[in-house]
Order: sequence, then structure tokens, then C-alpha cells
Amino acid sequence: MMRSKKLVLSLSALTMLGLCRFAVADDNLILPSWSEFVQVRESGKAIWQLEIENDSLLMNKDDRFYTAGNHLQQSFVRQTAEQSTEYGWRVGQDLYTSSDIKLLPSQLARNDHPYAGWLYAGVFGQKTQMTGRSWRWSVDVGCLGPCAGGEWTQNHLHRILQQAQPQAWSTQLRNEWGLVLGGEMSPGRLLPFEGVDISPRFKARFGNIFTDASAQLELRAGTLNRLPHQPASYAFARAEAKVVGYNATIQGGYFNNEPGKLTPKRSGGEIELGYLWQADKYAVSASLLRRANEIKEISDATGAQNFVRLQFSYAM
Repeated sequence: MMRSKKLVLSLSALTMLGLCRFAVADDNLILPSWSEFVQVRESGKAIWQLEIENDSLLMNKDDRFYTAGNHLQQSFVRQTAEQSTEYGWRVGQDLYTSSDIKLLPSQLARNDHPYAGWLYAGVFGQKTQMTGRSWRWSVDVGCLGPCAGGEWTQNHLHRILQQAQPQAWSTQLRNEWGLVLGGEMSPGRLLPFEGVDISPRFKARFGNIFTDASAQLELRAGTLNRLPHQPASYAFARAEAKVVGYNATIQGGYFNNEPGKLTPKRSGGEIELGYLWQADKYAVSASLLRRANEIKEISDATGAQNFVRLQFSYAM
């Protein structure tokens, strides 16, 4: 098991290095610069985006595992006829609970998902060409554990929605400060038919909260845009395969000696089906995700999860 973990950690690190090499080698997809950020902020448009992820949006009153994510970001985008350049900042909070929030601490099974909150803030940048060739980087700093405020958020939200209160936040993972570096790249789009395209993408994260690498394919069909934030209206389907080196929301903080921690499955993934409508100023996206089991100690049937993702954007 230790050899497998080291192999996945090495693979994630090599993927990050490969993405960085791609960015440096491409003349149009360079690493970030302060002068470029200033130019984009001064001459581009500002875009606000709110993203909500929640399993309760399925209307089955189901709160389990990855139960909620609330993410707010502002980005500055400058576009030419050939390329889009984007810089931005973001804040987010992700919540994780056991298989049943009504279980008391004494009723939790040893292999149940631990309660955890991940609160973070970060910066990111992205360049995208008309062909779909793109590079994205991100840096997030945050806190895992009681300092993330997960208990407060879920308790107050459930009071407002008149849902059952979670009973075992007292068992949540210990505090740990976290740093996560992220990178993504796409070699470009395939255009098999009019109004249809397929985009491969490779991603990696490296840090003491998440370390993983993944590959995905996204199919879009409808009125498509060539650059992000251009008017569009299309349905999409995305499939992602992932290898996992470390997941602190399951194992506890990397630098903590967390007792009774679980083991993440070294391979997994998710599928997503959704629809996006984009106008000049406004954009709305809604999708349903199916995420594979992430915990080695439980069965795949028990650990698989469904949740809804909603995104709302406004360009100033």
C-alpha cells in the first residue's frame, strides 16, 4: 500500500511538472506575470461567478459524504479575436459528512466518511485559444478542520431549510493549514460535426490537502462558443478518470497523526451531464454529477454519490 501511495504521489508530481513544461514551452501559453495581470484588469471585463454544489438539491433530503460546496470567484477577462486571457481570485468552503447525518458519534461505523470542512482562498489564471488549446494554473491556501467553520455553516443552513441537524460534527478531522497547487491543460478541440465538439483535458493538484491527477473528455452539442464567456447555448457531458495520491478529507491532514483515518481509493472518477446558457452579461449552468466511491474501506455501491452543481455568472 505504501508503494502504491508513493507511485500515485510521484505520478501527480510528474503530471504537474509536465503541465508546467507545456506552459513554458508554448509561446502563447506562458506562466503568469504581474504586468499582464495589470493589463487584463485595466482593459478587460470583470466577471463574478457563484457556484453551488449540494446533494440536497436532488430533493431526496440526502446529506452524505461530499454534501456541499459553495464557491465565489471574481475574474478579469481580456479577449482578442484569437485568445482569451483571464486572471482571478476565489474563496470556497466544502463540507463532508458521514453516510447519515442523523447518526450520533457513538453510532458511526469505523469505516464511515469522517466529518470535515475545507475553507480556502486562492488565485488562478487561464489562457485559451480559438482552437480550444488552453492552460490554467491555481494556488489555494486554506484550513481543514474546525477552523473551516463547516459545523456552523451546515447547522444554520439546515435550520433555514428546516432539515435534520447533523449530529456528529464533534468527531470532525483535526485542524491543518493547507496549500494546494493546481494545473490544467487541453491540447485543443475535435470538431466532428457542426455544433458538436469534443475536448480532452489533463489536470493535476499537488499539496497536503489534495494530491491527484486526472484526464477527462467533454462533449458539447448546441450553439457553441470558441472562447470562454462568449454567447452560447449547449448541452454537455463530461467523463473524468482520476488517480489519487492524498485526500485529507478522508485521511486527515498530511502533517497530522490522525487516529483511525481511512484509505482513499487510488483510482476513481466522475461523470457530469448538464446544460449551459451564456449571454453577453449573464450565464447559468446546471448539471448532475455521479462521483465514484472514494473510500477503500467501503463498497462501491455504498460510496458512490450523486449531487447537483449550479453556476451563476454576471459580467460587469
